[in-house]
Amino acid sequence: MIKAIQNNTESSSQATEMSPRKFTSWQVLLGLTFLILLLIWPQFTTNKFYFTMGTMIALSVIGASSLNLIIRTGHISLAHAAFMGVAAYTCVLSQIYFHINFALACALGCSMSAFLALILGPILLRLTGKYFVLVTFMVGEIIRLVFINWQSLTGGSNGIQEIPRGLDLFKNPTSFYYFSLLISFLCIVFVRRILSSDLGRAIDSLREVESLAECSGIPVSKIKISMFVIACFLVGFQGILQVYLVGYIDPGSFNSEASLNMVVMNVIGGMYHLSGPILGSIFITTLPEFLRGYVDFQRVIFGVVLIVVMAALPGGLMGILFKLKVFLLKALHLEVKNK
Repeated sequence: MIKAIQNNTESSSQATEMSPRKFTSWQVLLGLTFLILLLIWPQFTTNKFYFTMGTMIALSVIGASSLNLIIRTGHISLAHAAFMGVAAYTCVLSQIYFHINFALACALGCSMSAFLALILGPILLRLTGKYFVLVTFMVGEIIRLVFINWQSLTGGSNGIQEIPRGLDLFKNPTSFYYFSLLISFLCIVFVRRILSSDLGRAIDSLREVESLAECSGIPVSKIKISMFVIACFLVGFQGILQVYLVGYIDPGSFNSEASLNMVVMNVIGGMYHLSGPILGSIFITTLPEFLRGYVDFQRVIFGVVLIVVMAALPGGLMGILFKLKVFLLKALHLEVKNK
């Protein structure tokens, strides 16, 4: 599966046609419509389950879109959830032992995740392809084992059951949803800003032909490390908010499977358009709920869907929308020409 993902990552044609540039009018209209729907649907229900699902999707978007920054540089990281855990544990423990407020603890947690990424990044990013994937998998497992074995601090496998109080709005499912949606929106805007800038074009070039980009004067190593650090900082928000959503923290939430899910979100949604992680997050988060009556076959169905997408739809769901757009434009052009 990793081999297929890497092949998708190296597809320069997909990268070129789906790189974020200026918004078209239809994209702005579609985006505003989608945003309005996200804002108004809570007014039509009081079911806490729907609010929880909406919050989980918003948090998944943070992780998937932040990982997209690393994927754009040509790397597949299986340690992303581990960095998410570093931020979450740092935030919770700093509140428990130092009694600082949530905002400061949150900033400290995300900064700790970014600091660890800054230390490991120059070492890990020397590797490419399957070697980077395997080593990040090992790093993620090592961090998870630290969470498990440092029982005096982290509570070991049992985790920490009594989470300090965060913000007052966390008590209300509707307020929690809107807050998570705001953080998710700000994260997407920030990532979009990076990818649509000159830095984003440099990222595209180093992914396609790294040696040529380096010869052209692009600081390849600095860009890769910067994206790695920024991605790990952003995913910290998902880890922290996820802890306050579920009400406890344990190492099992930050294993390699959680990292792989973020990769799958990018693959299914489309790795070379920022809307891809968003669509992938919605699909992967809601799919288990649709398959709740088929618990024994969930993994099988999930695997079949993933294989079909990678084999037949290398551009993911965004690839389908892109081809549909081209088809409609050609059909309209042909109709106008016939008239």
